[in-house]
Amino acid sequence: MFRNPEVKRWAFVSLAFLAAWTAFCAWAAGLLAGSLAAGGGLVLLGIWLYVTGRRYERLERLAADLDRLLHGERLLDLEQYREGELSILINQVQKLLLRLTEQSEVLKREKVYLSDSLADISHQLRTPLTSLHLIFSRLQKETEGQERRRLSYEGVQLLDRLDWLVNALLKISRIDAGTAVFARDWVLAKELAGKAVSPLSIPMELREQQMICEIQEGAGFMGDFSWTAEALGNIVKNCMEHTGIGGTIWLKAGENQLYTEFVIEDNGSGIDPEDLPHLFERFYKGRNSSDSSAGIGLALSRMIVSAQNGTLKAENRQEGGARFVLRFYKGVV
Repeated sequence: MFRNPEVKRWAFVSLAFLAAWTAFCAWAAGLLAGSLAAGGGLVLLGIWLYVTGRRYERLERLAADLDRLLHGERLLDLEQYREGELSILINQVQKLLLRLTEQSEVLKREKVYLSDSLADISHQLRTPLTSLHLIFSRLQKETEGQERRRLSYEGVQLLDRLDWLVNALLKISRIDAGTAVFARDWVLAKELAGKAVSPLSIPMELREQQMICEIQEGAGFMGDFSWTAEALGNIVKNCMEHTGIGGTIWLKAGENQLYTEFVIEDNGSGIDPEDLPHLFERFYKGRNSSDSSAGIGLALSRMIVSAQNGTLKAENRQEGGARFVLRFYKGVV
């Protein structure tokens, strides 16, 4: 208690005042009055020191309990401090403890998620790297020109896949970190559809698939052309991969007073009902996913759309196949 400069200062002031008051009473009313004044003052000073000492004992116990809390102990009874002047402090401490506990749980979940994500990333990268090692080891032994060309083509395809994986993961990390910059330009739906579908024209031709676009003239929205083309392209690519030989994919776009909407449909196998709630989760691979699927294309698409005040949902068509509905709202939703 006396380590506190304020307590020592008040004790010194009280003693000085008591001495002065005793001397005054003795001078004015005699020694008896001075003795009574001194005795009464000492009693009051003693009571004050006792009460202050008890308060500091409670503060020391509270400090010890808080120290144990800081070192991870959670089963402490703080109800003993609910009465008196410490109750307000305890209320604030418990609020702080609750917030720290919540943050600790969030950090634990994030660490587990990060660990799982790193494991998924390493697995996604290891598969094409292992294939590349095998291909190049065979290339070193292969002498026939046709076989060498086939292996070289497979190697280039795997390198393209690695390049896409790395770029997609970097984009996801930028959006997560809040460092991705999205432009606010007028994006025409027709131009956006052309940009998104163009890289897939040859694969679709090889699959004998038909692409039907129905774009409302002049429809558009305020957003980022390049990022949104990436999102739309990933959705169309997903439809292409889950539509059989000779299948059809529809891309429709229109605008109304509330939003600009893109609808991508296919007549493929559709989405398994068990996969629907998890379809946009990072690294999630559905039952009908191919071996080359990384499970990040649709997750990246939703992140891009959400970052631009949009929504993206998936469902099955009554006629068979999948439907993706992408909307960019003109107001905050």
